[in-house]
Amino acid sequence: MSTLATANNCATSLESHRAIEVAPNKLWSNLTQICELLEIPAPPNAPENERLFQHLRFKAGQRIHCIGQAFEALYIVNSGFLKTVHVDDFGNEQVLGFPMRGELLGIDAIHTQRYASEAMALSDCDIIVLPYKIFTSLARIHQELELALPRVMSREIVREQGLISMLSGLSAEARVARFLTNLGERFQQMGYSSRCFNLRMTRQEIGSYLGLTLETVSRTLSALNELGMITVEQRQIVLLDIAGLKNLRRLPPNKAKSKVTEKMSALVNKNLLPHWGQDLATV
Repeated sequence: MSTLATANNCATSLESHRAIEVAPNKLWSNLTQICELLEIPAPPNAPENERLFQHLRFKAGQRIHCIGQAFEALYIVNSGFLKTVHVDDFGNEQVLGFPMRGELLGIDAIHTQRYASEAMALSDCDIIVLPYKIFTSLARIHQELELALPRVMSREIVREQGLISMLSGLSAEARVARFLTNLGERFQQMGYSSRCFNLRMTRQEIGSYLGLTLETVSRTLSALNELGMITVEQRQIVLLDIAGLKNLRRLPPNKAKSKVTEKMSALVNKNLLPHWGQDLATV
């Protein structure tokens, strides 16, 4: 899918935004509430209703913004779970992240004035719209806000750098383990359990994010479950050994060996390798 086609497909999404905007249950947040959500100092002298920022509701599967769409606003996740992706001209999708409450979307569009990625809701979401021109004009009025904005953007860059470091320096098993513990920490920051949570994304999306195949992600989750480090039941994950997951480098060699033995034994039982057991006994 070309960038132009992706942008055109967003027209329907933008129309649905307008439909949501006029809904009777729309919500608004003032500047102080926005700053609290972004975890930055609020201007002490900002009038409560100096400027109100609108909330938009999205259903799972709806796009918040698309690649190539003209840049008008930044977005803050107030609730829900999303994914950000880059789609190349051939339609190949690379997952860039899984934004949650308090995270900022759309900063990749500031330079070119067009979004370089797209954001899609993985669950029902409440998103706050920050018209960029209005928000920057407020920053010129309130010095605290002007100083805090680069910090917020820097925080997003640090997250991306952490991903690059993880992808380049860790084994496949360690990537999955770190992903799970990192996700637990993010849930904890929002006041939820760091040990028990549901995966809103698919295993294929996790693989795209971590640079792994779907099969590798599924195999690693099963292995971690068998080792007693986690429990997996469909999308529910329970982290049983957080310290062990954080320190994991690779799965124990005997784990991989036992997997091979199980497969070979299965072949012997089917008479596909009739001499394997005898040969092994003579070693």
